[in-house]
Amino acid sequence: MEIRCRCGDTCIRPVSEALKDIESFYKPCNDCKTEKIKKFSPLAEQINLDEIDNHFGSCKCGKRQLDTVISHVLKIMMDEGIKDKKANLRNACVPLVTPGYPANSVPYLPEDSLVILSNEVDKKCAETIVKEVEEVKGVLKGDIRKTVGIRDSDSNPHVYELLAGCDLRCDIIQTPYGALGIYKYQHEIHIEFPTVKSPKIEILEKALEDNDEPTVLDCTCGPGTLGIACLKAGARKVVFNDIWNPAIETTLLNLEANGFPVKLPGSKEELIASGGKFEVYNMDIRELTDCLDEKFDICIIDTFPGVDTTEFVEAADKIGKKLVVI
Repeated sequence: MEIRCRCGDTCIRPVSEALKDIESFYKPCNDCKTEKIKKFSPLAEQINLDEIDNHFGSCKCGKRQLDTVISHVLKIMMDEGIKDKKANLRNACVPLVTPGYPANSVPYLPEDSLVILSNEVDKKCAETIVKEVEEVKGVLKGDIRKTVGIRDSDSNPHVYELLAGCDLRCDIIQTPYGALGIYKYQHEIHIEFPTVKSPKIEILEKALEDNDEPTVLDCTCGPGTLGIACLKAGARKVVFNDIWNPAIETTLLNLEANGFPVKLPGSKEELIASGGKFEVYNMDIRELTDCLDEKFDICIIDTFPGVDTTEFVEAADKIGKKLVVI
């Protein structure tokens, strides 16, 4: 399976390649400028906004501090009438760096390393931001408080709107079995902020301790993070499943990017894809159990916060020896 970004650019790299320079990716050079901007104070009261249009905070290395970049974005939003002169960095937008990687200090961003999310921005403003702010690769309109995706087959899906640029991001997830790179078109897949230790991976690690080369069913796989971690841990077989079609497309992308070649199409009508040790389905878990005739050592259920998992558990219990609800 060939993987290419929808925008036609070289946004997708094999994870092994993306990890090579990750430690230094957001670090400043010796000449980088440090702007001390208070996040809760009006930006217009702290700096000369006219300076932002003249390469404000730029360095010969091509990086600018995140706060400086958001100041530039906020200045454009003010000019477009989206924000007033009392606006501050805290209420400007939600910055989503790519690759997503936990940093100990404010990151310094190179070109095309940031996607921003705002519930106020319009298309004209978004296009201006992508054109004038080199670090920003894409602009989304949406409410961070609303989770992207679909809860179950009885629910309506929710997505953000991509107004300009490309919103493909990569989160670097640390696991005991090696680092994963999880790509997402952020308007279609829920936002997660990488931490040094992932609580979900820690729960999964405990479940895998008692099983040698287990068979695993990732009932609600999302972008494929937990199932791919199982493959990296040496699982004999992993079945990925999600009712949300964009999640399946993302899982296929991430399998390839993390070194697990995908075969399309599958031999069964319900089977979306397969590989040496995995299969991928796009079904309601309550229906998937009727298509699988094996008993899995581990069944993973990872739903949206607040979702009643009763029916998921009842379905998975039919074909799973051990249920892991995250």
